[in-house]
Order: sequence, then C-alpha cells, then structure tokens
Amino acid sequence: MSLGIGEKLKRLRLANNLTQEELANRTGLTKGYISQLERDLTSPSLATLKDILDVFGESLADFFQEQTREPVVYRRSDRIQTSDSREDLRVELLVQASQRRDMEPVLLTLQPGAETWEDRPHQGQEFGFVLKGAATIQVGSRAYRVSRGDCFYFTADRRHKLRNTSDRETQILWVVTPPTF
Repeated sequence: MSLGIGEKLKRLRLANNLTQEELANRTGLTKGYISQLERDLTSPSLATLKDILDVFGESLADFFQEQTREPVVYRRSDRIQTSDSREDLRVELLVQASQRRDMEPVLLTLQPGAETWEDRPHQGQEFGFVLKGAATIQVGSRAYRVSRGDCFYFTADRRHKLRNTSDRETQILWVVTPPTF
C-alpha cells in the first residue's frame, strides 16, 4: 500500500517531533494549510514541497523513493527460523533477505549441551556476542570459552562450531559476512 503525499509528510513531521504549527512557522505556511496537506485535501507545488522537506533534511528524490527503501527496523515477528533449527538449537534470521546484504545477523538459541554443525572453512568473517549463558567456540584446533557479555571475532578460514557448555539456555547474536545461513 503506497502512502499519499500528505500521510508521508505527517509521518515525517511526527518523526521529527514537530507540531503542525511549528512546521508552519519554519516554512512560512499556515497551520491550516499543513493540516490540509496532511489530510490530502490539497497538493503542494514542488517549490512548497521542497521547502517542507528542507525542514526535515530530506530531498525530493528520497521522499518519493521512500516506498522502495528497505526497512530500517525489523520486529521480532519478522524473524525467520531457518531449516537448520532443531529441538535443541534455534537459528533465527534477524533481517529478511539478508542473503542479498553484506552481512547476516542471526540469533542462535542453544539448549544445554547443544552444538551447532561444524562449519567448513569459507571466505568471510564471523562475529558473535553472548547475550545469555555460556558456550565454547571451536575455531580450528583451539577452543575458547565465552559467557554472557563476551564476544568473539574470527576469519572463517578454519573449521568452526559452537557448543552450549552451560546448564541453561544460551543465546548468541552471530553476524556473518558474507551471508552463509
């Protein structure tokens, strides 16, 4: 569903914490005219629209491309559980269509004793931040213990896997570049 110019202007105004009166004062327009614009009862000239958008630091091009931009915020309900998930391991893609991006953020939830698959060497880098619990990350022939608040970062040119070594659920924010999940 595409938004009308008025609704888009209203959203911009609210996002910038301005009242209709404040926007009117900054643009030299009347509060009544701003109200009519936001309700799509009238249409602004290009010059007037540009004056309004200047208040928000928005260009005409950006204003009209807004509908095709990718989201900035992804809600919990947007997460996708991958086929790699199983009863003791949940893998959730936090950003939709992350395979088309430079990095892929994932939320791993491991039950006690659960471990990820062993990932073969590949191009890229991996980063993890332990949100709760504890785990052991195996990178090549070395094992590293991490717990809540710790993070890890490595080049993915060695075999690697992760195991929950605590007696409670462990959650890790894992970011991979380039995307591999």
